[in-house]
Amino acid sequence: MNMDRRRMLLLAGATLFAPAAARAAGQPLVTVYKDPSCSCCSAWADHIAKAGFPTKIVEEPRINAIKVRFGIPSALWSCHTAEVENFLLEGHVPAAALARLLAARPSVRGVAVAGMPVGSPGMDVAGMEPETYDVMAFGSEPPSVFMRFRGASPIPS
Repeated sequence: MNMDRRRMLLLAGATLFAPAAARAAGQPLVTVYKDPSCSCCSAWADHIAKAGFPTKIVEEPRINAIKVRFGIPSALWSCHTAEVENFLLEGHVPAAALARLLAARPSVRGVAVAGMPVGSPGMDVAGMEPETYDVMAFGSEPPSVFMRFRGASPIPS
């Protein structure tokens, strides 16, 4: 069956402008453990999904027990914890940091954004300027800066 030029252009355009989630079908699943009453955790999961990562939400009323079980340093705790492949994500880690983590595959257990910085993904507060914060890598070595952000935008190092 021959495809005319118009149909081919329409097909190419539909592929180019398809939603990120549809284009990124090969992205790994991000499993998010969150307290059932936390809305900022759901907003963070939406940020990750919009970046093309499939997400699965697990409501966990004893969220701190998850953090202890996974061995996340208490100084890096935030409101939710996620697993993706062999890595952990703690808190409001931007999708750009997750993408870099999966591309570089450093020998770390995971990355974390301690606390809940204003302007980080899921923590948008109307009328407040986004804060500058660090995404910290953790594992067998002491935590170290993996990336720096202002809001959801990376700051070049």
